[in-house]
Amino acid sequence: MLLAIDAGNTNIVFAVFDGDTIKGQWRCSTTTERTADELGVWLHHLFTLAGVPADAISGAIIATVVPAAEFSLKTLCRRYFNVEPMVVGDPAVDLDMKIIMDRPSEVGADRLVNAVAAHELFGGPLVVLDFGTATTFDVVDGNGDYLGGVIAPGVNLSIKALHMAAAQLPMVAIEAPRNIIGKNTVEAMQSGVYWGYVSMIEGLLARIRQQQNFEQIKVVATGGLAPLFAKAVDEIEHLHGDLTMLGLLMIYRRNSNKTEKQA
Repeated sequence: MLLAIDAGNTNIVFAVFDGDTIKGQWRCSTTTERTADELGVWLHHLFTLAGVPADAISGAIIATVVPAAEFSLKTLCRRYFNVEPMVVGDPAVDLDMKIIMDRPSEVGADRLVNAVAAHELFGGPLVVLDFGTATTFDVVDGNGDYLGGVIAPGVNLSIKALHMAAAQLPMVAIEAPRNIIGKNTVEAMQSGVYWGYVSMIEGLLARIRQQQNFEQIKVVATGGLAPLFAKAVDEIEHLHGDLTMLGLLMIYRRNSNKTEKQA
């Protein structure tokens, strides 16, 4: 079994794969002060509840955009599962993808993992639209090369910023309001955030297509809010909630197979 770990700015997600099947998936808030021992006790308890034997873990792979969390996650894998983890971004871990950027090392590991998985599943050219702490657009060409992307504030972050900066604006749930013109403050905020993001997504996709001279481009959406926005954005063809985890599995297998062949 493989332990896949995706450490984002808001949450750390842990998943256990048995072959292609996810046997369990758990998340905790991203707190860099949390030690490997705390994570180990917590995760072992969840393994027990899910009926996943900890000693069945034979490999691990980590993608993190929080450098301060990497040490604890590596230690967790070594101390509690007796495996040396692969880390996306390590020069020894091959993504089988050219990163055509001014500074390739600056690209978030999760964005590269999503790009690998999406191209493997759907081909290219494509855009991966990820609704996370940030809303990101990642562009992959027909050859599977990573061309770059767009980073915008996440939907929840935008609502929080409105609430914190304006005394009379409340925190609101993210919903698709019936009317563009809100008849009260909550409806007006929901309309601004929801339809504002819909318009941003549609506009950016159109500009990406025009700049790259793509006649057609596939759009793959992931992240918790992806289903909500897919209802209004016709360009979103594919929804995949486990895209990052599946990408980690693909990368682990590619590198494991290469290691075995070299041996």
